[in-house]
Amino acid sequence: MKYIKYILLFTTLLVKAQIPVLDNYNQIWTTQSANSSESMPLGGGDIGLNVWVEKGDLYFYFSRSGTFDEHNTLLKLGRVKVSLSPNPFTGEEGFRQELKLKDGCILIGQNDVKIKLWVDVFKPIIHLDLESENPLKMTASYESWRYKNRDSKGKANNANSYKWAPQGDIVTFKDSISFENNGIKFYHRNREQTVFDVAVKQQKLESVKDQMMNPIANLTFGGFMKGDNLKPDGTYLGKYQETDCKGFSLSSINPSKKQSLEIYLNTSQFDLNTWSNGLKSLISLNKNRANQAKKNTIKWWNNFWNRSFIYTQKSKTERDSVYQIGQNYQLFRYMLGCNAYGKYPTKFNGGLFTVDPVFTNKDLNFTPDFRNWGGGTMTAQNQRLVYFPMLKSGDFDMMKSQLDYYLSLQKTAELRSQVYWKHGGAAFTEQLENFGLPNPAEYEWKRPADYDPGMEYNAWLEYEWDTVFEFCKMMLQQKEYNGEDIQKYHSFIISCLRFFDEHYQYLAKQRGRKALDGDGHLILFPGSGAETYKMANNANSTISALTVITEQLLLLSEKELLKEDLAYLQGFQTRIPPLNFRDFDGHKTLAPAKTWERINNSEAAQLYPVFPYGIYGIGKPDLETALNTWKYDTDAIKFRSHIGWKQDNIFAARLGLTNEAAKYNLLKMANSDRRFPAFWGPGYDWVPDHNWGGSGMIGMQEMLLQEANGKIYLFSAWPKDWNVHFKLYATQNTTVEAQLVNGKLKVLKVVPEERKKDIINLIGKSEVEKIKLN
Repeated sequence: MKYIKYILLFTTLLVKAQIPVLDNYNQIWTTQSANSSESMPLGGGDIGLNVWVEKGDLYFYFSRSGTFDEHNTLLKLGRVKVSLSPNPFTGEEGFRQELKLKDGCILIGQNDVKIKLWVDVFKPIIHLDLESENPLKMTASYESWRYKNRDSKGKANNANSYKWAPQGDIVTFKDSISFENNGIKFYHRNREQTVFDVAVKQQKLESVKDQMMNPIANLTFGGFMKGDNLKPDGTYLGKYQETDCKGFSLSSINPSKKQSLEIYLNTSQFDLNTWSNGLKSLISLNKNRANQAKKNTIKWWNNFWNRSFIYTQKSKTERDSVYQIGQNYQLFRYMLGCNAYGKYPTKFNGGLFTVDPVFTNKDLNFTPDFRNWGGGTMTAQNQRLVYFPMLKSGDFDMMKSQLDYYLSLQKTAELRSQVYWKHGGAAFTEQLENFGLPNPAEYEWKRPADYDPGMEYNAWLEYEWDTVFEFCKMMLQQKEYNGEDIQKYHSFIISCLRFFDEHYQYLAKQRGRKALDGDGHLILFPGSGAETYKMANNANSTISALTVITEQLLLLSEKELLKEDLAYLQGFQTRIPPLNFRDFDGHKTLAPAKTWERINNSEAAQLYPVFPYGIYGIGKPDLETALNTWKYDTDAIKFRSHIGWKQDNIFAARLGLTNEAAKYNLLKMANSDRRFPAFWGPGYDWVPDHNWGGSGMIGMQEMLLQEANGKIYLFSAWPKDWNVHFKLYATQNTTVEAQLVNGKLKVLKVVPEERKKDIINLIGKSEVEKIKLN
């Protein structure tokens, strides 16, 4: 008997020390939610839902990529309320709501009733399947707060492109909602005149307006809600969290043990008849295909999870802070997967999963369409953090929406250069609208009459042109990691480089006779070190970008580059100025720039040569200078934080600082303050804060795997006592799967196998040993 007890005790200890698997990270709730802020994300393809059960009723908001209205607010498509009679969701006993990650669905059950919610990854269709032991009546109501025109005043305009500077009264126009063919048809159709027209006129580009892309004029988005056993059952007026709404109900024709609800979605810029016919075609083509669609969706999610993962556990402990970072890495990657194939990139300020704003800030009593920092405004410094982790997670297909978004705006960016300064190159600004122009409020309406019309009159954004290069880097890394043909991006990247070349020669000639400095280099003045070091001369962040992007382009074979492009790049490379350094108490450090006039924000731009540009790091020259910058630069120390878009967790990992990387990644990827652990924020932005999660993913990846000069460094900043099982991607179409248990490497699988010779295990190595690796 005593022997059996020892066996049981030993088995228990083994289980406790075991590294989790994906199913451990499923979120299981055994009580209903208080409100929408306690919702659970669900999605697929380009659709996102917030799902919760409140006071016995099932609710979900649903959103889709690219549903921008006339003012560039990213509108939700509506809210659905499902009521059952007799109601199984009474009391808390037996209630269960589970996010089943492996299959990409949510299961809800109580009192012999089971509901499965899932989204077709390949078609824009939301499914609800219900099974019960006894026949039930189901009422599914489509609820809309846009059943009438709504004035948008004050801070409510932070959700659109007018922000704090609306030009006249701003009205969110009502949707069209009606019963039709035993279902509910709903849509929003944009007017022809939109904020695009306002921005073009404001920014003096009317002469080239017809050459510019306008993605929001006459855009129609919406859908159709139906179920085989459902018929119209009237309308009602209601209220949720102080926002009035109108409900359109469908109810069961007959009580049934099996019931289903489908919502079909369509978005297009064609005329209304074409949009309606497209919706009808979607419904017709998918009749009786739900079972196969479900199998295809499950297969997609299964493959998604097999592609890459990070599972973590502290030795011999359960669900502590180390467990949480692995859980939240997986949960946030799931949220990104919900917009795998969106026409537009996942927005940093909430993605598809925002809810009623009063739960983020009680003073913002606006509709569920609200999010801070705009709907159609893409802030590159934030967006980059959402998309960089997709390289090492192997989610290359998911990067297309972000990279092709920039590609679609190349013509507009080049027109800006031609109209304003009569030179070439693509001029991209920060705070960029989805039609390629600066956000009108950030551009500023009250400008000096003689101020350069190509400039944003903005203390944070002026001369900040270089943020596009992080996406150029991702374009190049598509080939580096996955061997993809990236020729469609070549002219884009070269055009971005050409802008800096021609614009800064143009500016130099405005000041004097010579276009270059005494060493034949560009004079990058005025410039900007992120939003922080303003009126900068030769900002290191810009120099790093120009250096790395040009080098990586020149690594392409001669067959891939046109002869004239090759010659241009070789010449341009000689005009890029060198990096700048400064001294702190005898320690050589990277400087933010050669000089600067003021500090406007709190980004450690002096460390951008470490991340994102990777000039410094483990296995690379002069790591000690970068380490000194982390240790001694007073600004870098003062700015240090884990909140929101802060990337100190990434810097520490890239520099091989194990203790610091552990500290900041634990803070970054800890459970959020909300019921769903990966709904971080607001930080500096909104909830859920996607650049918070993205920067956390990057930090964890860099702790585990880095590369330099053909070598792959494992556990480059990973604590020896953190058990982990991971699979990540490296360059040259390589995957690395490893398992660390109690400080020992137990599993190492490298594909292709010949790259196993390039692996260097750094677990337990000191800072001094890492410095000597080059």
